[in-house]
Amino acid sequence: MSDAIKHECGIALLRLLKPLEYYKEKYGSSFYGVQKMYLLMEKQHNRGQDGAGLASIKLDVDPGQRYISRIRSNDSQPIKDIFSQINERISNELDENPEYQNNVSLQKENIPYIGELFLGHVRYGTFGKNSIESVHPFLRQNNWMHRNLIVAGNFNMTNVKELFQDLVNLGQHPKQLADTVTVMEKIGHFLDDEVTALYQECKNEGLTKQEASPVIAERLNIPRILERASRNWDGGYAMAGLLGHGDSFVMRDPAGIRPTFYYQDDEIVVVASERPVIQTVFNVSFEKVKELNPGNAIIVKKNGSVSINEIRTPLEKKACSFERIYFSRGSDSEIYRERKELGKLVFPSILKAIDNDTDNTVFSFIPNTAETSFYGMVEAANDFLNQRKIQTILENREKLSEEKLQEILSVKLRSEKVAIKDAKLRTFITEDSSRDDLVAHVYDVTYGVVKPTDNLVIIDDSIVRGTTLKQSIIKMMDRLQPKKIVVVSSAPQIRFPDCYGIDMAKLEGLVAFRAALELLKERNLYHIVDDIYKKSKAQEDFKDADVINYVNEIYAPFTDQEISDKIAEMLTPENTNAEVKIIYQTVDNLHKACPKNLGDWYFTGDYPTNGGNRVVNKAFMNFYEGKDARAY
Repeated sequence: MSDAIKHECGIALLRLLKPLEYYKEKYGSSFYGVQKMYLLMEKQHNRGQDGAGLASIKLDVDPGQRYISRIRSNDSQPIKDIFSQINERISNELDENPEYQNNVSLQKENIPYIGELFLGHVRYGTFGKNSIESVHPFLRQNNWMHRNLIVAGNFNMTNVKELFQDLVNLGQHPKQLADTVTVMEKIGHFLDDEVTALYQECKNEGLTKQEASPVIAERLNIPRILERASRNWDGGYAMAGLLGHGDSFVMRDPAGIRPTFYYQDDEIVVVASERPVIQTVFNVSFEKVKELNPGNAIIVKKNGSVSINEIRTPLEKKACSFERIYFSRGSDSEIYRERKELGKLVFPSILKAIDNDTDNTVFSFIPNTAETSFYGMVEAANDFLNQRKIQTILENREKLSEEKLQEILSVKLRSEKVAIKDAKLRTFITEDSSRDDLVAHVYDVTYGVVKPTDNLVIIDDSIVRGTTLKQSIIKMMDRLQPKKIVVVSSAPQIRFPDCYGIDMAKLEGLVAFRAALELLKERNLYHIVDDIYKKSKAQEDFKDADVINYVNEIYAPFTDQEISDKIAEMLTPENTNAEVKIIYQTVDNLHKACPKNLGDWYFTGDYPTNGGNRVVNKAFMNFYEGKDARAY
């Protein structure tokens, strides 16, 4: 993706179902869990590189022994940082205490992170915050094991203020207005409530306080706690939690917006944000890794029993399509096929843009994630070329010489790696004042492969803001002196902000929105903007379920092609010699390519939860009023 957009986050939960001695004997190390967590997190570093955290719990330890360990980092390489620290701590303990070397019980008793239950998290910073206090997992501490709560998630809530007020109404005093804190405290409140009720139950049965503690842990009804805590949650989430005594859970939102996958055998239970991560780390087949259904939670009790429980009634499944287009690792077999299909399906529009002239066209892609869509586009182009060859042969079959046949068959598609990304340079682009000049050099080009008579077709995953296209890519491509540059987006036009986890919060940052505004001005229709503001403003105090997305009316007067043409005009730098055309995927084709991930609200404005319509209207009002603020 040429435009840098951020995504939050990746989770990994691992429960070892056997005693640690089992892993020492079978795999040669009692640190098996730590080693697997490193891999689970490193294989998801694509989901977050601003911060990482790990928490572990030891089961069945004696009072006075530390059983919870947590480490977090916002270092420039946070995963490496936390595991370097863990490794150093383990190595020092073993060096200083040689008697621990082959004694698993002493290792568990004395060395942190040697446990049976783990929760890891990788994140991108949001709202401009990347302090260590913002890094998951979060810890809610208590002297009773079963009241300790550790939470990490891949989520955004659209109604944080409402959730905050719920806590206030319960008599709490939350330390900050943030969805992570409010979610954790909401779960914590109903955990406390459940523990209190169970204690009374144990007391009525004549148990002492000491006797009651393990009974409470055994009887805790995790599904009921989650059901009560999540009643008012509006957003996309994969929420993971550990309880101090050893219960754990991962819950997915009712619309299935955020992804969650799990695998279980007699040795482990593992949950992660991506399927291929589990496949790779534990060497299991695609079929054995299951997707957690929307509204469900996978719950692992301290005794090792595993259950899948419906916590919230599932809505129509609207899994995030950007997971398939860009965010998730392309090593997933389904995602790989889908990304290729996106390239194939957009090819007819490309063909029209180059007047069917594949002979004088060079095909390429924006590295690195658009490469798979490029393969699909090339396959479609080769199919077209083969059909053309067949037609030519059939038309000339009566007078076809071997030389002529050889000439026909020798025509090949011209595909090249034209754009080269300077990955190291990107890390220096931090200050707005110097960004424009640096962006222009993020990509370099391969000289000598394009002729002045050529079209240059270059495919990208998506075009969000268009900044890098205008300031770097089109300028660089124009240096190759093609007659036409066709920039292709394998995703449709991004017209609406996201509020469920992707860093696209402001309407004015979206080039499709800016293009629509320009068209409204040109055609004397700008009064539509004022009308939308009045209607949006009138809904400010409505319940979320009653709010209508009026921002759709910005785009209604225009065809998709009109907006695409205006985007091309806006993103063409001055003094560009080549003709520039921009092509977008259609929403219908997106659904054909990615039939299991139909969440398309950024393209259509069809938000899967009630809070989405309120967020998009708030984003529009912020734009209209000139407020540089997020809508949620």
